[in-house]
Amino acid sequence: MSWFFAKSDEITREQMEQLVLKCGEQCLQRINGKPKKVLLLPPDITRAHSGSGWITNILYHFFENVGADVYLMPTLGQHIPHTPEQNQWMFGDIPERKILVHDWINDCTTIGTIPADYVKEISGGAADWDIPISINRLVLEGGWDIIVNVGHVVPHEVLGFANHNKNYIIGLGGKDTICTSHMAAACYGIENNLGSLVTPLRHCFNKAESEFLSHLPDVYLQVVMKYNNEGKLVHSGLYCGDDLDTYLMAAKQSKSENITIVPPLKKVVAVMQGDEFFSTWVANKAVYRTRKAMADGGELIIIGPGLKRFGEQDSVEAIIRKYGYAGTPRVLEQWKKNADLQDLTHATAHLIHGSSEGRFKITYAPKYLTREDIESVHYNYLDYDQAMKMYSPDKLQNGFNLLDNGEEVYFISTPSAGLWTTQEKLNQ
Repeated sequence: MSWFFAKSDEITREQMEQLVLKCGEQCLQRINGKPKKVLLLPPDITRAHSGSGWITNILYHFFENVGADVYLMPTLGQHIPHTPEQNQWMFGDIPERKILVHDWINDCTTIGTIPADYVKEISGGAADWDIPISINRLVLEGGWDIIVNVGHVVPHEVLGFANHNKNYIIGLGGKDTICTSHMAAACYGIENNLGSLVTPLRHCFNKAESEFLSHLPDVYLQVVMKYNNEGKLVHSGLYCGDDLDTYLMAAKQSKSENITIVPPLKKVVAVMQGDEFFSTWVANKAVYRTRKAMADGGELIIIGPGLKRFGEQDSVEAIIRKYGYAGTPRVLEQWKKNADLQDLTHATAHLIHGSSEGRFKITYAPKYLTREDIESVHYNYLDYDQAMKMYSPDKLQNGFNLLDNGEEVYFISTPSAGLWTTQEKLNQ
């Protein structure tokens, strides 16, 4: 059930801290009054702007102060592990030895399967294969008295909205789960997923949680954020509870606050923060979150001050460099006959998600990747220094801007925090 929630135009840092402590106290009352072992499950560094790092730090010290042995495991999915420096930047003074690392290849155990006939029915025939459910065995075998999932509910390209049981099934999921589920979502269609409260894959995950994870002593602490009148990203909601309604309440608020209705946009400039986004694997959120707003023949310019590679693992890097973001028909054609795409279908899905299907131009302005790199994967290239001069983020405001040369651009400072769409393409 939903334990409690708070919703406001802006929840201050002090108010958020008190709400986080209330979550800890409720855990003692509702789950275990004298926990010996506690596991905290925050998102990875690409969602650091949500405040999940300092929220996790507060929970760590709260449970430590009541005598528990507290650990945290960032829900990396298949992302690369944090460095000790990144952990310190995101989670503060939590000791490195208390931060567990999820390995999606070696650390997971299968707990059940969503059968192909259910997947086919719920996806309208778009996908017709089993989705095995495998998650990190430490979640199941660690002897935890309390598990707290911390996360940011925001529009998402695979599940409609991020967080809730995605934390377990993708964030701590195994290769078979991540690959089969991402491909199912890609075949159903990224634009059908974005901004939908319950997508076919979310249905599958809800079924998996109910059948395979209901015994866990857990709770979800979910935040919602929005831009205030000064253009600053602030907290506007916090939802705490152990059921599906807790997710739905947060997702409905996110749907009302994080989706911006715009006319078809001819030129969009987006910035992917250099301390969070190091690969197109994650920086392509700029593509996902704006694609429903882009006009036919328009251009999306992505400024990437931290961009150094395409994939996060060497195997995925090789796939992106080999096939590129070539559009759905071409990728599916290659998927049917190439073993590497069949083995790492989450990468195949990523190639589909990251293409504009020829409808608009995607131009990257990376600080470290070369023109040859960018053009080899079917994107357009813009020199980073030139982009910073033409479209200085310090001089642009979120929304429409008229440049000195008379050009109109639509600027987005944090694409990962929302979804932009025309009214026509809004998923109801």
